Amino acid sequence: MNRVLLLQRISRGAIATTAGALFPFGFAPFGYVAVAPLAIGTLFLLWVSVNARQAALLGFYFGMGAFAVGVSWVFVSLHNYGNMPVLLAILVVAVFVSIMALYPAVCGLVQGGFCHLPRTVRLLFVMPALWVLLEWLRGQLLGGFPWLYLGYAQVDTPFASVAPFSGVLAVSLFAAIAGSAVILILIGTLKQRLLAVAALIALFGIGLLAGQADFAVPEGEVVKIAVVQNNVSLADKWDAGKAEQIVNGYLEASANETSADLIVWPEAALPVYLDQLPTLFLRQLLEHPADYLFGVVERQAGENKAYFNSAVGIADDVVIYRKQQLVIFGEYLPLPFLFRWLLDYFEIPMSDFSSWPSRQLPLLLADQKVGVTICYEDAFQQRVGSTLPGATMLANISEDAWFGDSFAPRQRLQIARTRALEASRPFIRANNNGLSALIDHRGRVVALAPMFRADVLQGELQPMQGVTPFVRFGNIPLITLLGLLLIGCLIISWVLRAGKQD
Repeated sequence: MNRVLLLQRISRGAIATTAGALFPFGFAPFGYVAVAPLAIGTLFLLWVSVNARQAALLGFYFGMGAFAVGVSWVFVSLHNYGNMPVLLAILVVAVFVSIMALYPAVCGLVQGGFCHLPRTVRLLFVMPALWVLLEWLRGQLLGGFPWLYLGYAQVDTPFASVAPFSGVLAVSLFAAIAGSAVILILIGTLKQRLLAVAALIALFGIGLLAGQADFAVPEGEVVKIAVVQNNVSLADKWDAGKAEQIVNGYLEASANETSADLIVWPEAALPVYLDQLPTLFLRQLLEHPADYLFGVVERQAGENKAYFNSAVGIADDVVIYRKQQLVIFGEYLPLPFLFRWLLDYFEIPMSDFSSWPSRQLPLLLADQKVGVTICYEDAFQQRVGSTLPGATMLANISEDAWFGDSFAPRQRLQIARTRALEASRPFIRANNNGLSALIDHRGRVVALAPMFRADVLQGELQPMQGVTPFVRFGNIPLITLLGLLLIGCLIISWVLRAGKQD
């Protein structure tokens, strides 16, 4: 290999890695919305100038940069709060990031099969479509990791208006095309620039028109909500001697909320099993003017004891939602005979939960049907969608103390806002240490509690009913359409290749 070629490869690798590292700055907490699409557009530009194998390597470099920065909170969770030694935590994160980086690598490899198409077609359609398909696959395979979807970074742009039609993946598609279009405007020929400008005008036009649509109508009166964010440290939560103090803290914070219709506490708010709660405690909640929703661990008696991460609703009766999408290694072991020693060694609490196997109906609270999710279940569209269209409100209870002062809680708020948009439903987010929030059906934050401060977040939300196209059809239309169009483009590319050979 001559020196010039080597320097070219090194420089391309450096650009791809840098673009990847900049990619997360388009997301919360930074919110530089143009950065993520431009980072993607830069990667696409690199791809058109190299062969498929080199494109795969550049995609891997991009993915390493993007996930190393964007999900750096994994290290915080493992080391700071999971007591994992620094070097081992770094190794685990490196393996995880490498696996995630395989998705853009595969995208780079596959797009090489379209190399005989015009560059403009590849940049404005083929590569964005492939990127979205790989995002979708990332949310499905190996338990799914639907994080850092490009569309989440666009929640405050006109592109977000297409979420009720085709979900966050459609927003990702718009953003990826826009990033490529800007790159073409900067470096393309006159014809390419004109096509790119036309594409941008079309994208923003569709976004603005889509924003005029409203698929939901009010259902009943506004609901007055109080979210109790008591900022209990993880050390205190798992200290048996402080259980009574924690329980009393939630009771005291809620006692004066007599004007609220619904009081929400976070995930595993009460550090005891559900069956250990005194009858007097439950009676206090039943006699309070407001209904309650709170997290607690539930255990079921029997020969094979099952433990559930549950959300309990207190209205006229007690109703329960049990978590279905468990956190790998945090709440369950995929291969316990191989990894049990890890949990024993690091003494990770509450790491052997069972997943509830069947669909669950919304909980009837405050005279409304509330679709409940726990922790990162709200990152999975299908989990939120399983309670729709019946649910008139959505609620997620979480414990983000595991992530400390990292990107994760801010990124999760973006995800929750997108779920509200997709479903056209108001969204309640209750978190132990923040960011607790009330979000309206348009994805706008109505009220927000600060990080790491005890607070009672008060506000009103209007329940909604109606069915968005995305709730009705999910991702199937978009994924099918992109798949069919890509197959057509691939055939055309092969035909063009054959013509050149002749």
